[in-house]
This record gives sequence, C-alpha cells and structure tokens, in this order.
Amino acid sequence: MGLLGADFIGFHTQDYSQYFLRCVLRILGYEHDMGKIIGEGHIVRVDTLPMGIDFNKFHNAVNSPEVQRERYNLKKTLADSKVIFSVDRLDYTKGVINRIRGYEIFLEKNPQWHKKVTFILVLAPSRIGMEHYQRTKKQIDGLVGEINGRFSSIDWTPLLYQYGFLPFYPLIARYSISDVALITPLRDGMNLVAKEYIATRAEQTGVLILSEMVGASKELGEAIIINPNSREEIAKAIQEALEMPKEEQIRRNTIMQKRLKCYDVIQWAEDFISGVFSVREEQKKFNARLLSTHVKGQLVRDFGKADRRLLFLDYDGTLVPFAGHPEMAGPDEEVLNLLDRLSKYPQIDVVLTSGRDKGTLQRWFGMLNIDYIAEHGAWIKEKGEDWKLTGALATDWKPHLLPILKMYADRVPGSFVEEKEFSIGWHYRRSNPESGSLQARELTDELINFTANIDVQVLQGSKVVEVRNASVNKGVAAMHFISRGSFDFILAIGDDSTDEDLFKMLPGTAYSIRVGMTSSHARFNLRNYVEVRKLIEELIK
Repeated sequence: MGLLGADFIGFHTQDYSQYFLRCVLRILGYEHDMGKIIGEGHIVRVDTLPMGIDFNKFHNAVNSPEVQRERYNLKKTLADSKVIFSVDRLDYTKGVINRIRGYEIFLEKNPQWHKKVTFILVLAPSRIGMEHYQRTKKQIDGLVGEINGRFSSIDWTPLLYQYGFLPFYPLIARYSISDVALITPLRDGMNLVAKEYIATRAEQTGVLILSEMVGASKELGEAIIINPNSREEIAKAIQEALEMPKEEQIRRNTIMQKRLKCYDVIQWAEDFISGVFSVREEQKKFNARLLSTHVKGQLVRDFGKADRRLLFLDYDGTLVPFAGHPEMAGPDEEVLNLLDRLSKYPQIDVVLTSGRDKGTLQRWFGMLNIDYIAEHGAWIKEKGEDWKLTGALATDWKPHLLPILKMYADRVPGSFVEEKEFSIGWHYRRSNPESGSLQARELTDELINFTANIDVQVLQGSKVVEVRNASVNKGVAAMHFISRGSFDFILAIGDDSTDEDLFKMLPGTAYSIRVGMTSSHARFNLRNYVEVRKLIEELIK
C-alpha cells in the first residue's frame, strides 16, 4: 500500500512492471487498465522506464587527456594481450565467483589463448564489516590466487584483481581498452555498467557479454546474452567474444549505441516527469468530477425545494460493499433505515435498481414502501403491485450458455454460476484475483463469439461476467417510472457498467452519480458506498 501512495511508479523492465501489477491484483484485488490502477479514490500510473546513462559524457570522455594517459600506461603493461574487463560491487548477487570460475573453464578448454588474454577484475567495497560479505571476499581472493597459481607464467598473469573504488577517468580508460566486457550478475535491476561500456566504444569494436538476469539485457539484445548460473556458458561466451569478427562487433555496437544515445538519462528523466504530470492531470479530471461540497449543497437544496422527487438507487457496490458471495451482501440496519426514511419523505418515489433476482429483493426489502427494478431491468415492481416483465423476453439461449459458464466455474476454484430467470452470471470474487481476471477476459471473448447471432448481451461487471437479453437494461426500465409523472428532481446513483444505460437515459437536469473513480456518463462521482450513505443522510436529515 505504501507504493500505491505515489502518483507514478516506474520500473526498469516490463517484467518488473507486470510483476508489480500482478501483486497488486493478487494481494489487494485492484485490477489495472493499461497500467492505471484506481485504488481508494486515488489514481496511480505504473510504467516501464529503463534508466539510461549520460551517453555523451562517457562517449566523449574517451578522448580526454586524463583517459589517454591512463590508456597509454595500461597498454604498456598489457602489451598485445586481449583484455576482458569486469567491474562490480562486492555483492553475492553479482555472480563474481561464477564469473571467475567461468574464466577458469575457458582457460582449461582453450590453451591456445594462454598468454594472449588478460582478465581485469575490479571489485568496489560493499557493506564493509558484514560477515557474509567478508566471507565472499575471502573466497574471491582465494579463487584469484588459485587461477593465477595454475595458469600464470613469468611473463603473463591471467587475472589482474583490484579491490577498491575506481575513479571516473581510470574506469573509462579500462572500458576503452577492453576487448570484452564480462557483466554477469545473478540478479540486477538494470546494471548501467553494461551501458557505460558500450558508450565508450569510440571505434565501435568490443564485445559485451551480459547476464540475462539484468534489466539492461532487455535493451541490449545484440550483446552475447548468457545464463550467469552456468559457468560453462560463461566460458563459451568468452571464447565466442574473443573470436568475433570486427565487422560483427561494429554491427552490434552501432545498433546498441544508437539506442542508448536516443534514450539517455535525460530522456529517461523527462519521461518520468512527463508521466507524473500526466497522471496528475488525470487525477484533476477525476477530482473535478467528484461531488464537491458546493455541488452537494446545491443538490440538497434542489431536493428540498422540489415538489416531486424521483430517486434511482443501485444496491451492490452503491449502498453496500461487495461481498464474497451474493447472499452475504444483505442489507444492514443502516441501509434499511435510510431507505425507510426516504420512502416516507413527502412526494418522493424511491426505485431500488439491482441486478439481483426479484425474489431476493422481495425478501430483503419487501417491507419497504418503494419501487424496484430487478435483473438489470427485466422485472419492475411498483408500490402495492405485482412484479411485471418489461417485455417479451426469451430464455431459450440459457441452456446453450450455462454449460460454458459451468465449465469455467469448474476450472476456476472459488468461482460459481448464478442463474436468474432472464440472465446468468459467472462470479469470481472469491477466486484467485489473477487467474479469475484472466479467465473472465477469456470467458467474455468466448461468449461474445458464441452469441454473435443471438439476441443477448455479454457484460463484464465487478468480478462477474453476466449474460442477459439485449433488450433489457436499467435505462429502459427507468423510463417506465420517469413517465409516471412530472418530476422536478431526479437523482440516480450506481456503480457499474449496467448503470450507464440509466445515466444515458436521464434528462439533462437530473443529477447522476457514479460510485468509484472511473469514467462515466454520470455527471459526478463519489468514491464509495460510505459517501453515498452520507449523501442520502444529508437529503433526509
């Protein structure tokens, strides 16, 4: 929840973005729309923004006098030896031991490269004093001594090891003289070392060996990508890199340099700031639609002055929160009290609109003097009268579709099918949020294709996929009540897509409110059912 307090959240890779969105869905139940999460009245944008480097700074530094002097001294020491370079913090996640062992295997299998290649390994201190890191350093020190003891000669040291921080110009010098950069962390969010190495390749030669476990591998696909856990694969990659023709090196590096230059750290920062401003603008639009204190005051005054009032109130998600099972969302005492007081207000018609079946509504609210719309508009009931169908509705399609919904109920634990007289629904609120959401999209697509020539409508609501007669909707049913008289105050409140039909049918002077932070044909928004109850309380106090 801490991260969701931000307006904009950026991750280095698409994988990380998707993992986060899946965790939000799995733990909190919040679905996203193209990376946009709408939580408790707050919009958060999640995006993938791979961090860049100051490309020109590294690219131009190669020609600086400081780097040229350092290069000259290194060249004298290394003579004509091919250079493999690696720089990292001393951290067990960096895969340094596997890297060294991989180089050892390379030397064992390729004696022809003895005295012709040198591995320069630089490790910067990290978490000094911690026992685990001290053990890792001791192990690395031992491996370096072991390899040099096995393979070195009077005129050749296969592995040059430096423990300490490397300043900028000496670092650039080592990048620029290295024929191969060996970057093989076991796990790393991005790893800018790989990008820095490519940026310093002024002649566009050199080969980057890169772990598939780092974020940069998603951008630098022209590098030799390896599994850092496989020492044999590291050894094979070193051989491939040393033997790669210059033309192929230039081809790969040209592509990677162009990419890094286009998306440098400046562009990354601009995209980040742009993303923040973009979501802020979106938040402003939603906040502008929220029922403000001023508008609420006007609504209450208009309600009080009106001679004839009509209220359409949805139930689930509007007057009460959603429950794991439909039967668990029965009205509490507060809701019953509010509706009872409303129904006794002079010159007011209260219509409870719901997707629930008429039997449930009758059982829960039958003692109240109000009107009803059931099954999203299939049934209506006026005060003191019996239930009536809103039209000639077919049900011959239900036997064909029920097996499909039941198959998904069997497939997804916690889901179930609810059958009503003129509609059927597949509920997945109690299912694993991730698999439930995925299966809901799949079921929706399958139903839409299957019902292309049938007069039914497939709706995806809040944790439910529902199929109903195409001619049925709350808007059509509401017109029956609107046409009964001349109302100078109309208010409609609902929380899902089925209520949009009602909002679209209302006259321009009506007050319409969508519960939840989402786009709507309604004029205003309220955050949740608690605010709806407070509004009703203000109307009748």
